[in-house]
Amino acid sequence: MPEEVLFKSESNRSREEIASYLRKVADNLDSGTPISLNAGSDSVTLNPPARPTFEVKAEREGPAGSMTELSVEFELEWDENAAGETSESGRLEIE
Repeated sequence: MPEEVLFKSESNRSREEIASYLRKVADNLDSGTPISLNAGSDSVTLNPPARPTFEVKAEREGPAGSMTELSVEFELEWDENAAGETSESGRLEIE
């Protein structure tokens, strides 16, 4: 399926700065407030439904035999034309 990137930002940040960004997203999700992303002249505002799909992924990446880059990704996904009902794949725990 083709993908249209609406917004992208990538930069080195302290863990405290990252936690602050994630906290703001969490606060907006809790309150039902749209999430606005801004960087320079780029911006987008998204309003996730009450029950979007939540994907958590941990990866090791790099060339074969030298996979040294680790990442953790948190993703909210929903069909902008649907009511937001999704299926669950098991209980998630983050410690």
